[in-house]
Amino acid sequence: MSWIVVGILILAAQLIGQGIKIVPGSFQNVFELFVEKFLGIMEGVLGSRKNAEHYFPLVGTIFIFILTSNWLGIFPGVGSVGLYEEVYGKQLFVPLFRSAASDLNLTLALGVLAVFLINVSGVAAVGVRAHLGKFFSFKGPLSFFVGILEFISEFAKIISFSFRLFGNIFAGEVLLIIVSFLAPFGAPLPFLFLEIFVGFVQALVFAMLTMVFISIAVAHHGEEVAHHETPAH
Repeated sequence: MSWIVVGILILAAQLIGQGIKIVPGSFQNVFELFVEKFLGIMEGVLGSRKNAEHYFPLVGTIFIFILTSNWLGIFPGVGSVGLYEEVYGKQLFVPLFRSAASDLNLTLALGVLAVFLINVSGVAAVGVRAHLGKFFSFKGPLSFFVGILEFISEFAKIISFSFRLFGNIFAGEVLLIIVSFLAPFGAPLPFLFLEIFVGFVQALVFAMLTMVFISIAVAHHGEEVAHHETPAH
């Protein structure tokens, strides 16, 4: 499913890129409105339009990838069409397609990638020494202890990113399968609409957290510099 999502996004990017016009049509107007709203949210978090436009490709790609993965996961046949496989003498159902985020491998990979890019953004903005100084400070015992906590928190972010997304999407997939099995006609419909909303919220939460952590990584040293450069009276 992840490769299907990647293929769909590449195809959509090509089609949208070729169809962009100076005088936008109705579809382009809607697309530009979405981009402007998203940039407005990012500008409020990152502090400037320049920063928002700089990090928009990263945050926007994460949002669109997770959103598309989540919504494709509720399509008919995903999670319900597969083969039976014998494991330790028992017949287990193995679906051919599963919602991408219902596999912990994918959400862990996204978590690792997000935290890695957050730290890369911090290094690019403030420099290697200043960025690593947040984690390894030898100014005193308290600063050293706080730095170690900051370092541990980077790994905690990976767990937070991955398990939040995995738990919500996997739980929704299980719920839909159970409801479809117990009452296949009509009953799953409200839960499908709920999963559409949950899929959007989870994609937005992941993107927003990435944005906030980037803002912290980029702005941290800038505030220190401004403090040290203030003339003494």
